[in-house]
Amino acid sequence: MSLLVTGIGELVTNAGSPEAARAGDAPEGGASAGVERAAYRGDPVTRLGLVPDAALVVDDGRVAWIGPAAAAPAADRAIDLGGRAVLPGFVDSHSHVVYAGDRVAEFTARMTGQRYDGGGIATTMAATRAASDEELRGLLAARITEFRAQGTSVVEIKSGYGLTVADEARALRLAAEVTSETTFLGAHVVPPEARGDRAAYVDLVTGPMLAACAPYARWIDVFCEPASPYAFTGEEARTVLTAGMGAGLLPRVHGNQLGHGPGVQVAVEVGAASVDHCTFLADADVAALADAAGTTVATLLPGVEFSTRSPYPDARRLLDAGVVVALATDCNPGTCNSSSMPLMVALAVREMGMSPAEAVWSATAGGAAALRRSDVGRLVVGAAADLCVLDAPTHAHLAYRPGVPLARLLDVSEHSSAR
Repeated sequence: MSLLVTGIGELVTNAGSPEAARAGDAPEGGASAGVERAAYRGDPVTRLGLVPDAALVVDDGRVAWIGPAAAAPAADRAIDLGGRAVLPGFVDSHSHVVYAGDRVAEFTARMTGQRYDGGGIATTMAATRAASDEELRGLLAARITEFRAQGTSVVEIKSGYGLTVADEARALRLAAEVTSETTFLGAHVVPPEARGDRAAYVDLVTGPMLAACAPYARWIDVFCEPASPYAFTGEEARTVLTAGMGAGLLPRVHGNQLGHGPGVQVAVEVGAASVDHCTFLADADVAALADAAGTTVATLLPGVEFSTRSPYPDARRLLDAGVVVALATDCNPGTCNSSSMPLMVALAVREMGMSPAEAVWSATAGGAAALRRSDVGRLVVGAAADLCVLDAPTHAHLAYRPGVPLARLLDVSEHSSAR
């Protein structure tokens, strides 16, 4: 059954123009498109492809028609949104939500001056290893519900809190029940029991652990952060990523979070889809990301800086250099226990030099580019009908009214729930 959605005060298509949205170019699968199809170019507001007083038709879970409400065709069902704004569902391209326990004590300590160095991951690791499958499945389901209640339609989920062969494979198997964007992160940190022989742990990650996890994963990731004694060096990161790519996984990188390091350069070198954090960047890192704008996205995670009292990334510097930028939550128990993409938009505008239009694009089309997808993050004919409705007349209210629950996904029954 088709659904006509009308009464849209402002429709964000991310198509660059209303005409492009109506023409549509989202492929059926949508998961193989390169970053160049969503590159961050031109005037930010123009790039949003805003359609005022708009309507669209959904059929079989996809956008079938877009245009002015006055020209809308008939459909089997109809809903009037009363002048509310609609944008693509948020695409959260970085999260760690298969875990048990919490680290509120660590957060409280940080708020009184303790510095984050990555060591707290071991606390979550112990709780996650001890949890049953059913406990983890229930916790994960509740978190996905929380994402969707705030307008997020696509969530990437990493492993990384088990750090044994069996526990990493279990995390990815559970994650694959709720998303197609699963990431093997056995190289999150070196677990306590392996710190006497780092090389042996890298061998485990690139051997038996990779073999067990690859069937459940699309991506491989590594925490490349020499500033942390628990994370991985540039050479270790190359070893991990090369092995993952050899097993058919696509690369992404945690890099340059705690200090200057090789993460960005490694990511660009291996053709990673995204390098995430990008807090401490040398001029050469920015230049490398600009040169790789058709391949590698810089994913910024402002909730981490908010939750750790660390310096925010300089998004303005990246955008002005021509780097493609995404926003994501990094929802995790240690450094950002928030699933709110609207909060990330507000922080990006307030703290990182982005305009509301740039932040909204980065939280939708930018996240899709970081996952190399063109079927989400945009509302064009043929794309997934992931509709985020705002209790507000324009997209700018996401930054203008921080902390207010404005965003929700429209319940379109034809949707697939695992994107």
